[in-house]
Amino acid sequence: MPLIEVTLVEGRSPEQLRALIRNLVKAACDAVGAPIEAVRVVIREVPATHWAAGEETIAERRARGETGRETQESGKPDD
Repeated sequence: MPLIEVTLVEGRSPEQLRALIRNLVKAACDAVGAPIEAVRVVIREVPATHWAAGEETIAERRARGETGRETQESGKPDD
């Protein structure tokens, strides 16, 4: 039974989290042949004040106007 654990900084919508789950389950089924009902997904959302890059929290970066996300050619965030 595959168990996929994901840790993210909080802030995504329920729809985005649902899409992530759907895509992770599909990828696991395709990659290892697991039946869909056997795949487990755990998403942990960490407050932006509890996640740091270097000595600066994501909340501090956001307060300065930085998202911490680079933009791909498609215009979509890459994280």
